[in-house]
Amino acid sequence: MNAPVPSPVAPLAEPGQRLTLKLVLRELVASDWIKSSEADAVYKLIRQQTRELHPLSAIAETRTRASAGSKAGQMMTGDLLAEWLSQRVGLDYFHIDPLRVDFTRIADVMSSAYATRYGILPVEVRQNEILIATCEPYVDSWVAEISQVTRKPIRRVISNPADITRYIVEFYNLAKSVKGANKIGVGSQQNFEQLVHLGNQLASGGRSIDQNDAHIVQIVDWLWLYAFEQRASDIHLEPRRDAGHVRFRIDGVLHQVYQVPPTVIAAMTARIKLLGRMDVVEKRRPQDGRVKTKNPGGQEIELRLSTLPTAFGEKLVMRIFDPEVLVKDFTQLGFSEEDIARWQTMTSQPNGIILVTGPTGSGKTTTLYSTLKQLATEEVNVCTVEDPIEMVEPSFNQMQIQHGIELSFADGLRALMRQDPDIIMVGEIRDLETAEMAIQAALTGHLVLSTLHTNDAPSALSRLLELGVPPYLLNATLLGVMAQRLVRTLCPHCKQPDEQAPKRQLWDDMIRPFTADPPAHFYKPVGCLECRMTGYRGRHGIYESLLMTDDMRRLVHSSPDISAIRRLAMKQGMKTLRVSGAAKIAAGITTLEEVLKAAPSADDLTVI
Repeated sequence: MNAPVPSPVAPLAEPGQRLTLKLVLRELVASDWIKSSEADAVYKLIRQQTRELHPLSAIAETRTRASAGSKAGQMMTGDLLAEWLSQRVGLDYFHIDPLRVDFTRIADVMSSAYATRYGILPVEVRQNEILIATCEPYVDSWVAEISQVTRKPIRRVISNPADITRYIVEFYNLAKSVKGANKIGVGSQQNFEQLVHLGNQLASGGRSIDQNDAHIVQIVDWLWLYAFEQRASDIHLEPRRDAGHVRFRIDGVLHQVYQVPPTVIAAMTARIKLLGRMDVVEKRRPQDGRVKTKNPGGQEIELRLSTLPTAFGEKLVMRIFDPEVLVKDFTQLGFSEEDIARWQTMTSQPNGIILVTGPTGSGKTTTLYSTLKQLATEEVNVCTVEDPIEMVEPSFNQMQIQHGIELSFADGLRALMRQDPDIIMVGEIRDLETAEMAIQAALTGHLVLSTLHTNDAPSALSRLLELGVPPYLLNATLLGVMAQRLVRTLCPHCKQPDEQAPKRQLWDDMIRPFTADPPAHFYKPVGCLECRMTGYRGRHGIYESLLMTDDMRRLVHSSPDISAIRRLAMKQGMKTLRVSGAAKIAAGITTLEEVLKAAPSADDLTVI
């Protein structure tokens, strides 16, 4: 017997008719999203407003929650309502991600005026079709026109009307700026494969792009705005042979977001170098700079700039420092109560050396800044020697290393000793001279904090001995070592339990020998709009803290046994990085894969 054919759903409106507030509210009641009385209240509230908004945007601005059905309790946002509308009319839903739309191609599909007239926006130009976002499913007279002009079939998708309105303005303005800047340029980008053109191009009226050109100013402003909105920690401008690549690092992972012409990315780099008070003309050697600006919320943002000459031009990396980092407590950084207690045991000492170890990008600077922020009271003098100064903090006295005038870490420390400091932070111990100066500062009654590049906490002891620090001085000054890593945290909005058998087997093989039984539930990333479909949102630290005790000092000699030091530290309460990560897994904060990727192998640890 054939299955019954479902009866078609009646359309919300007539062909060519735009959606009205009454129609949408009536259908939300029929779809069991809100009650009739609530729909009446929402209608009266919206009618009091003077602004003309799309019905979905108007309802979203009332911040009404669904009161019935499967969506009960959820805020009816523009995205949620657009997704509902797409299901109701039988079209796909499309979330407009500004980092994934090639805005330079949308202007080739239709003009800005045409897009504004119909409230539509091209969001993806494929080889065999064009995706165009709309919020008016029954207005489709434009489809045949665009298909005829582009000679490609059109596929309509439903998107948030507020996003369509916003990005029509932004994308077309940016596309205009990129094309305008590219027309000005004459391909003067210098690289190792420079093509020599015959004839004098400049004589024909062309000119190179100026970093103060209005087009370039707008593109750079847009770049920073989107980076702040997307929680990026780094922005990469990378010149290539045929195009410049723009990449954002979000939650520790690089995402390629845009491609722009080589001449435009060169002008963008020049503009940012100018703002960072760097030598714009000098492109043969690396340079460092910094820029202070404000995010859309009005908070000041520090950007640290670094250029590098490459085969196709200057590569520029901007590291973004979030001002909220300095006001976060240790719990927000990922410290457990035990981690906090052991860290405070070290930092409460009046003198000695404390080391934070880990690879680049593991959060060492954040930990040190947060610690110094708490220690920097009016009764103490906190001084730092950095290369470069990461974040400018008024409560510290910060000195930047200047290699051009032979001001090294050791020279800076030597100068600080005459500044009556109480607490000193050294950006990094790189050589024996810096280590000796740090030890001298600790021996003369100062608390010294610094960083070191080692895989774990016990390895820091052997590293200092390899630099040439005598064991007796190390035992006299070192208070403790904390190693750390950053793991991505699961998005709380979309994470789901993951009960796969291989995951429990992996736990038994890699982590269980060093900690307790596996958690009741493992979780997996899923992906939603809140996390940009990655399944992760933000990062947490995992830590291992080694305290120097009398027993530990007996093991520190010219040829120390690191395995013995590690075993003793674990007996004295040190939790390895993987054990610290296991606690985050058990709490549903991160995944097993993230911990195994971030924490070094524990194969050489002896089960205690």
